[in-house]
Amino acid sequence: MKGASDQNEDLRALIRTIPDFPKPGIMFRDVTSLLADAAGLRATVARMAAPWEDKGIDKVIGLEARGFILGGAVAYHLGAGFVPVRKAGKLPGKVVTQDYALEYGSATFELHEDSIAPGETVLIVDDLLATGGTAEAGITLLERLGACIAGCSFVVDLPDLGGAARLRALGMDVHTLVAFDGD
Repeated sequence: MKGASDQNEDLRALIRTIPDFPKPGIMFRDVTSLLADAAGLRATVARMAAPWEDKGIDKVIGLEARGFILGGAVAYHLGAGFVPVRKAGKLPGKVVTQDYALEYGSATFELHEDSIAPGETVLIVDDLLATGGTAEAGITLLERLGACIAGCSFVVDLPDLGGAARLRALGMDVHTLVAFDGD
């Protein structure tokens, strides 16, 4: 049986790098190639869920959009419910909103106001952690609804962009599977 670091390298090898996307100088880490590999997908979901198996997770929160794919699978693995955090204008009914900064501009996240009961334990899931801005917006929404955030789970960390440190400074337990330096 392979050790954890070997498993991480196996997953890392399944993540495609696309240079100069969406603009020159960016090395885009595309997890869709990992998701397309059945064994890689199973291993990813199991490894993302593992640190949280005994934490009493009530709901997994998936950040738009690849966080929906991974979050739903992690929720199933943990026996938890799944709640999507969407970009503005995508959810019907009453929502709470949170603006957040992007590299060039801003965006807004929305969450159904009745999707989380105060005191529920939640886990935030997404594919990639860069600056941590989108995850922080999700954290803010969840805290406004009274959620107890167990932590955050990501496939890819870009440590040079500081997202993990940013989330840890907010008191979050952050787990990632692979890191790509220099991005």
